[in-house]
Amino acid sequence: MNSPPRLFISYSWSTSEHEQWVIDLATELVNSGVDVVLDKWDLREGHDSIAFMEMMVTDPSISKVILVCDQVYASKADGRAGGVGTETQIISAEVYAKQSQDKFVAVIAEKNDAGKPYLPTYYKSRIYVDLSESDRYAENFEKLLRWIFDKPLYLKPEIGKPPSFIIEPDAPALGTSALAKRVIEGVKADKGYIRGALDEYLSLFSEHLERFRISPDESEMDDRIVKSIEDFTPSRNELIQIVTALAQYTDPQAYVPRVHRFFESILPYLSRPPHVNQWSETDFDNFKFIVHELFLYTIAVLLRSEHIESATYLLSQSYYVPGNSDYGKNPTVSYTAFREYMKSLEIRNQRLKSNRLSIRADLLEQRSKTSGVQFRHVMQSDFICFLRADLTHTDSYDRWWPETLLYATRYYGPFELFARSTSKSYLSRILPLLGVQNLDLLKEKLTEHASDRMNLPRWQFESFSPLTLVGFDQLGTKV
Repeated sequence: MNSPPRLFISYSWSTSEHEQWVIDLATELVNSGVDVVLDKWDLREGHDSIAFMEMMVTDPSISKVILVCDQVYASKADGRAGGVGTETQIISAEVYAKQSQDKFVAVIAEKNDAGKPYLPTYYKSRIYVDLSESDRYAENFEKLLRWIFDKPLYLKPEIGKPPSFIIEPDAPALGTSALAKRVIEGVKADKGYIRGALDEYLSLFSEHLERFRISPDESEMDDRIVKSIEDFTPSRNELIQIVTALAQYTDPQAYVPRVHRFFESILPYLSRPPHVNQWSETDFDNFKFIVHELFLYTIAVLLRSEHIESATYLLSQSYYVPGNSDYGKNPTVSYTAFREYMKSLEIRNQRLKSNRLSIRADLLEQRSKTSGVQFRHVMQSDFICFLRADLTHTDSYDRWWPETLLYATRYYGPFELFARSTSKSYLSRILPLLGVQNLDLLKEKLTEHASDRMNLPRWQFESFSPLTLVGFDQLGTKV
């Protein structure tokens, strides 16, 4: 068993009340597992008082020192008076010698009339622990204990492995960065060439997406799919930045038809090319993830900026896919075509014995951390796509599986759009987004889900509550 941390307390005999305050603090620390060295307990007749003070730096068993600061302590420290002055000479030499040190900390016992702590001059630029306020004493005492035991509340995570697109020079790239920069600069400066530059960028993006096609080889297919998704991260972030610029600096309604055509142009990547006659079910899974993620983020960014009508356009318009028999006789599809099942990730879960409810959901959550878009906005986008499909599509195959809502149990209230929809005027903008004409139709479907939750998407025993995520009882209750 590890020995308890040993701590020295430096303080001033200011008043009998202050001395008792220090004894009480020392007692609390001892009761919390700290071996406290205090003159009241450890300095006896016949002992060398100077040697006792020097223990702070000479005794290797003393790992922590606290300086209990009140007005008298600060004054004596600055004037080098009495025992505090002697201790100050010992302490300040150590503190000044090390810019970054974790052996000494000031504990504030008193503040002046302006609410400023009394601190020795040599310590004024350093972090302290404030125990002078009774209403925050418990919280700050915990901070002190964490410092003593070297158990901070927030730990820096271990440095992970660099993404493959950083360490592997042969990782594919779209070659669109120069065009992306031109589009973003044009949008911010309101240049007249924005439309043409955006067309050029999106066309090149769509064309060069072919560079990410995976060719057969001997390695595990699921490994290669995950690597391809990782390699695509810079290109994903680039498109997110462009959509964000359009949402922040323009009315995206003028450009959203072009974005719609862009998504039409990348739909064919989800299935076999016309010249391919032999393929397996997992051959295009990297594209299935990439296209799905791009669509989710585009909707998320538009909704985050409250461009609800632009998001409605992308969700309500059909997508034309000419000459592709995989979609049957109808050459147009709804937005639900952007989410397709990925068998490769199920294979990966089994092969690695990961026992994850959804590797795809995990990937989406982890990758959101480098996107510049908070995951809650991605989840909101996913939920809107699910709810609209549930409300408007009669074909059982025309559904949207909300991957990210596996994480919905983190949220205990409605998503932002629905929280704002307590306002009737705001709700009137949200209803077309969901494809319904009035609140009664929406409530009817939500009530249906509440009475038969087994029909909701599930991950083993995990699911979500549409009523909670829309704030059912508060919809349209305010003017």
